This record gives sequence, C-alpha cells and structure tokens, in this order.
Amino acid sequence: MTLDREAATNIAQVLSEALPYIRRFVGKTLVIKYGGNAMESDELKEGFARDIVLMKAVGINPVVVHGGGPQIGDLLKRLSIESRFIDGMRVTDSQTMDVVEMVLGGQVNKDIVNLINRHGGSAIGLTGKDAGLIRAKKLKVTRQTPEMTQPEIIDIGQVGEVTGVNVGLLNMLVKGDFIPVIAPIGVGADGESYNINADLVAGKVAEALQAEKLMLLTNIAGLLDKQGKVLTGLSTAQVDEMIADGTIYGGMLPKIRCALEAVQGGVTSAHIIDGRVPHAVLLEIFTDSGVGTLICNRKKA
Repeated sequence: MTLDREAATNIAQVLSEALPYIRRFVGKTLVIKYGGNAMESDELKEGFARDIVLMKAVGINPVVVHGGGPQIGDLLKRLSIESRFIDGMRVTDSQTMDVVEMVLGGQVNKDIVNLINRHGGSAIGLTGKDAGLIRAKKLKVTRQTPEMTQPEIIDIGQVGEVTGVNVGLLNMLVKGDFIPVIAPIGVGADGESYNINADLVAGKVAEALQAEKLMLLTNIAGLLDKQGKVLTGLSTAQVDEMIADGTIYGGMLPKIRCALEAVQGGVTSAHIIDGRVPHAVLLEIFTDSGVGTLICNRKKA
C-alpha cells in the first residue's frame, strides 16, 4: 500500500520539522517521569516504549522515572491493607513499604523494562537502593491551624525525600547505551527503604544530571489559566506569580514546584505534558507547538 499525496506530504512535514530538534538534542539527557493515565492503556504504553527507543536511536539519552500508585493501591486492597493519605502522600508503614517495593521495584519496573526492550531498546531497571542510586531521608510533614501555637508534626511512616543521586552510576549506564528505568524507592543512611513521590525523584535526577529537559507526564492538557487555556513558554517568575494569585492551586502545586526547582537547579526546561495523548513525549520534543506546558528560567520565555 502506498501513501496518497496528502498523507505523504504530512509525514514529510513532520519529519522536516523534527530534524532541527533532533540536531539540537543529540547527546543531551532527558528525564521523563512516566505514570498515571499513560501507564493504563496498552496503546499508550506501546507508544511510550517506541518513543523512548526512537529517542535513543537518534542520539538522545532518555532516563525514565516511573510511578505506580494505582498498582500499589490495587495490591494493598487485595491484601486487605488500608490505604491512607495525608496531603496527597501515602502513609507508609513497614507492611505497606513491603508492598511498595514489590510493586514498584518488581512488577511495574520490569514491565516497563520489558516493553522498551521488546521494541528494540536496551533498558535496565533500577530502584534507588541499587548502588545507593537515590539517597533519602524521612520526610517531615507538619500541619498548623490558627488555633495551634506550634505546628503539629505528622508521622507518615517510610515516606522520604531525596538527599542525593548517584550520578556516576547513571552516567555509566547512559554511556553504555542503556536506558535507565528508575523506581522511586530511596535508601536512608541506615539502609531503610523510603517511598518517594516519582515527580520529586524525576526532578532531583534531572537536577543531578543537569538534564536538558525534565518531562512530567500527567492526566491534564498542561498548566491551565483561569479560563482553562493551556499556558506554555513560561518563565519561573511568571509561574511564581500564578502561584501567588491562585491560578495554580491544589493537586497541581507539587508538580509545578517540582518543575520549578529543577529549572532553578540547572535543568534547561521542564515540561508538563498530557500523557493521554499518543506519542506525547515525541510531540513535545520534536514539534514547534508541543502538547503541554514548557517552563524555563529565562526572564522572558
């Protein structure tokens, strides 16, 4: 079957538009946080794996950090272990931590690795415990109401925050033409395991590697203004203003703050993109318009 003239012209335009971006990003590292809706559809999962392999094939170095909250929740439910959340974070006792490690470090991580490898890549799965990849400490959560004289410290168990990244390990794998796939489990100074938000891990890995891009796949079209329009080409100062005036609020705040910290920490740009769009990663990297919100550290974006 041959292409008709219109289809052939469209494909040629796409390839032509992609070429300068391929040249610009050859040899650069891109950190992609993969999770949510993009992991739930077979079509989207296959497309994501092909996109990652294509990026590597044209000389770009992708590093994948994945989530797996729904899968953890499903297994906890089957095991009759109650899930509790405080400020959007899963309370993680030792029993829950065992399930988190089993699901993220085992099932989800290996499924992604296998999918990428089936499409011709050389992915290698890691948790933050491998060679001390993600060093962590216990996350302290505080809450204060007007009636309190001092903030209340809330213990949410083995939930952590990143204190360091083993850059040498990641550089060795990237130079060896491997695609690192990282489960967001950290290790403390005492060897204790910590459950860490995948967005935060992706941001800290991007900072440590001084990546060209941090890409956070989500289940919305991007950062929206008060009229529901997708915003892009934003500077960090503009984002700060939108947090202050209430345009950015609720569940979007942690993701935006993660993107801001990465850009302020040396990552060239951060992208919040719609993981429900087929080939969203490629569209954001290789097209002029993209499919999400871009944040950079320039005064004028």
